[in-house]
Amino acid sequence: MATLYIDDKKFEVEEGKNLLETVLTLGFDLPYFCWHPALGSVGACRQCAVIQYKDKEDTMGKIVMACMEPVSDGMRISVEAEKAKQFRASVIEWLMVSHPHDCPICDEGGECHLQDMTVMSGHNYRRYKFKKVTFRNQELGPFINHEMNRCITCYRCVRFYRDFAGGDDLRDFGTADHVYFGREKDGILESEFSGNLVEVCPTGVFTDKTLKKHYARKWDLQGAPSICQHCGLGCNTIAGSRYGRLVRTLNRFNHDVNGYFICDRGRFGYEFTASPKRIRRPLKAREDTHVECSLAEAVDNASGMIDSGKAIGIGSPRASLESNYALRKLVGKENFYSGLKRTECSTLAKIYEVLTTRPVPTASMHQVERADAVLVLGEDLTNTAPMLDLAIRQAVRNQPMKKAEALKIPEFNDFALRELAQDEHGPLYIANPTATRLDGIATDVCQTAPDDIARLGFAIANVIDPKAPAVKDLAGDLKKMAEKIASDLQDADRPVIIGGTSQFNTAIIEAIANIAQALHAKNDQTKVCYTLPECNSLGASLFDTGPVEDIPEKAKSGNYETLVILENDIYRRLPHKTADELLSGFKNVIVLDYLENRAMPESSLVLPSASYAEGDGTLINNEGRAQRYFQVLDPHPMIHEGWRWIRDMLIKNGGDGATGWNSPDIIASEALNELLDIDKKIEVAPDPDYRIHGQKLPRASHRYSGRTAMKAHESVHELKPPEDLDSPMTFTMEGYRGPRPGSLNSIFWAPGWNSVQSVSKYQLEVGGKLRGGDPGIRLIEPSGKSEHVYFRDIPSQFAPKKDMLLAVPIYHIFGSEELSSDAAELSKLIPESYIALNNTEAKRLNAEDGALVKIIMNSETYSLKLKIVEKLPDGCAAIPFGLKNTRGIALPGEVKIEVAK
Repeated sequence: MATLYIDDKKFEVEEGKNLLETVLTLGFDLPYFCWHPALGSVGACRQCAVIQYKDKEDTMGKIVMACMEPVSDGMRISVEAEKAKQFRASVIEWLMVSHPHDCPICDEGGECHLQDMTVMSGHNYRRYKFKKVTFRNQELGPFINHEMNRCITCYRCVRFYRDFAGGDDLRDFGTADHVYFGREKDGILESEFSGNLVEVCPTGVFTDKTLKKHYARKWDLQGAPSICQHCGLGCNTIAGSRYGRLVRTLNRFNHDVNGYFICDRGRFGYEFTASPKRIRRPLKAREDTHVECSLAEAVDNASGMIDSGKAIGIGSPRASLESNYALRKLVGKENFYSGLKRTECSTLAKIYEVLTTRPVPTASMHQVERADAVLVLGEDLTNTAPMLDLAIRQAVRNQPMKKAEALKIPEFNDFALRELAQDEHGPLYIANPTATRLDGIATDVCQTAPDDIARLGFAIANVIDPKAPAVKDLAGDLKKMAEKIASDLQDADRPVIIGGTSQFNTAIIEAIANIAQALHAKNDQTKVCYTLPECNSLGASLFDTGPVEDIPEKAKSGNYETLVILENDIYRRLPHKTADELLSGFKNVIVLDYLENRAMPESSLVLPSASYAEGDGTLINNEGRAQRYFQVLDPHPMIHEGWRWIRDMLIKNGGDGATGWNSPDIIASEALNELLDIDKKIEVAPDPDYRIHGQKLPRASHRYSGRTAMKAHESVHELKPPEDLDSPMTFTMEGYRGPRPGSLNSIFWAPGWNSVQSVSKYQLEVGGKLRGGDPGIRLIEPSGKSEHVYFRDIPSQFAPKKDMLLAVPIYHIFGSEELSSDAAELSKLIPESYIALNNTEAKRLNAEDGALVKIIMNSETYSLKLKIVEKLPDGCAAIPFGLKNTRGIALPGEVKIEVAK
C-alpha cells in the first residue's frame, strides 16, 4: 500500500496503480476522454491534468496527466488547484473549436460524456470565431451512424476496434488537426464488436442506428436489467423501451462475465421482439385456419386438452428455467422433454458430468481474459460465442506482458505495452474443421474432422500425464503438434482449455476434460470453459430428459393425445420429415411461443408467450451462473410468460401446487431445489418484496419527461403506469435513486456523470466488482476430487467413405442463432445458404464455385449453392447451421453430393 495526498487529504491506496483510476475510485471528479478502464492509457487528450508536488514544501508543482502516472508512496497531487483547472479548461476549449455544438439534435444528447466533461471543466462559452474543420460522414452499415464532425480526436474508437477487438477496417487518417476516423471507403463495419463504438465513443461520432429510427430521447426510455438471449455466455445487458417497444440494448457491467462490452448479435438482435412474426393473441384452430380467442377461452381449451393426462411436453433451451419447470409439472416428469435433439442431449449431459464430477473449475470470461495459454478444440468462437473471442484477444497479450514487468512498464500504459509486444502473442492453439477469425493470432491451427480433433486432445492429455490413455496411429504432424501444445500449456501459469457443443461430438468434450484434469494435477490454476449454443442450454440440460427424436415412438403407444411445445421450433432441430411425423402423432398440439414457426399450421391452439422484454425469468449460463432478466415493457394484455400460461392451466385442472406461483422467484427456487437436490431458498435476485428505505426501484431516469408530442394525435393524457408485482421495480421515475443490488442495476448515473462512464461510481474500484455485488449465483462447482480418472473411449481416425462426405456444421454470427435472425437490421447481414467444399472435393465433383448442387442426407434432398473454401479437410463438407435453407439438416452426418443438372 502507499500513502497518497490529494489536496492535502491523506489516503491509503494501492502502489503502482494508475493515478486517474485511483482518483476516480476515491470519489473525486476528474475529467478524461482518451482513457478507458478496459483500454488503458495513451495520454492523447490531455484532459486529466493535475498538479504534482515534490513534497509538502513545494508550492509550485508541475502539471502531469493523471492517466499516465503510477501512484507512488508519499505522492502529493492537487485536483482542485487553480492552475490545473485552467489547464483543463483550455484543453476542452481547444477540443471544442470545431465541434458542431448540435446537442439538441445529437443522438448522444443526455448520455454524452463530452457534455459532462465540458461542464465539469468549466467551459461555458464559445470564443472561437473562425472556420471549423469539417468532414464527410460515412455509410457504415445497418448498425452504426457516423457523424465525424463531433469528433474530439480521443482515439478511443480505433484503440478499441483495432487494438482491443482485432478489427482492421476502421482506422485514423490524416495529420495535425485534420484527423479522420473511419474506413478507407464507405462500407459495412466488419468487426463483430463494432456496436461497442456506441458506448466507447465519448461523443456522438458513432451512435446506434437502430435506436435512431425510433426517435426516442434516452432520458425517456424505460430500462431494465436483462440477459442476452443469443448464446450461452449470459452477457448482462440493459434493455431500453419506449412506447411499448424495445428500442435498444446496452452493455450492463458484470466484472466476471462480459465486463464493459457485448457483441453485435447481443446488441442489435433485440429487434426480433418487434418482428412481423410476433404472436400477439391466442389463436384456436377452426377448419383450415386459426381464429382469435379470448384469454379465458384459451386457458379453458388448453386445460381441456391436458385434462386427460395424456400429454407430452417439449421444453426449450431458450425458455426460462421457470417455464420449463412449469411445463414439467403440467405433463409429469416422465412426459417432459427439454426440447433437445439427441446430439445436443449427449454433449450437454457430458459437459454437466464434467463440470460436476471433475476437479477443474469452470472459467468465467474474466478468467479467460487473464489466461496466459489457451487451447480451443472444435469451436469457431467468433461465430458461436463471440465474447469469448474478445476475451481470448486479451489473453494472448498476457505472456508478452511479462517483458513489461522486467522493464517496469506499468500495466496501464497501453501504448508502451503494444510497442514492446509488437505482433508477439502468447500461446493460442485452435483445432476446428473450418477456419476461424482467431486463426490470425493463433500460434498454430489445425483444420481436421471432429473425431481427429478429439484424438489430438486425447494425445495432448497423454503427453501431459502418461496415465491418460494414449492415441494409437496418430499422424506425425498431429503428434508433434500435441507435444508442442502440451509443453506450452504446462509452462503457463493460468492455462484455459475451451470447447463446446458446436460439433455435437462427445469425444471432444471428453478430450478437453482429460487435458484439463491432467494439467490441473500439476497446476491448480488450470481452468476449463465449455460453450453452449442457447441462452438456457445448461438450464434445459438440468432436467435430464430424453431427446425429442424419442417422442414419435412414444406417441405410437396411443396413450397420448396432446403435445405441448414451449418456445421451441422443432423444425430447426429435426429433419423436416421427422418433425412432421412427430406432430402427426397427436390429436392436439398446443404451441406456446412468441414467434411464428412451421409447427403453427398444425396446431390446435397457439398461446402468445412473452419475450424476455415482456417478462421475467431465470437463465443459467455456460459456467453454471443463474441470472435473472426483468421485463422492460408491459406486454399486450393477451401476452403472458410461458410459466404464467401453464400455471393457469394447472390451477384450472386442480393443481394445488401452482396456486402459490406468483413470481419467478418462487418457481425458480422450487425448480433449483428439485433439480440440484438441495433444500434452501435460492435468491437469484431480490424478491418482489425487496425495498430500499421502503421504496421500489425506478426503471425510468429522474429526467423522464413522460408522453411527448409524437403521441399527441392519439391522446394528450398520460396513461397510468403499469404495476409490476413480480419484481422490486416500478415503471415510473419515482423510487429510490441510490445504490442498489447489482442484479437490479438498470440505470448508471451519478451527479455530473450522465454517460455510461458513470459505471465507475458503482464499482468498489474502477474496473472492479460492483458495489451491490455482481449479478448471478454460481450453482455448479467442481467436485474437488483429484483422482486421475480419465475418459478412455478414443474415436478412430476419420476415414471418408466412398462417394460420401462428412457434413460438419459451420456457424455465422448473423444467421445461425434463431432469435436474432428475425431482427430487422441484423437480418440484412445474414448470408445465403450454401455448402462448402475444398478445391480437391469440388474438382472430384467437377463443380465450380457458385454451382447449384443437390445434397442427399438421411433420405432427404436439399439444393444449395457450392462455396469453395480452401482449408476444409478432405472428406468433409461444411453446411451453415441455422440458415434459412439449412434448418433441420441433421449435422454432423454423411452426405452425398451431386451437381444439379
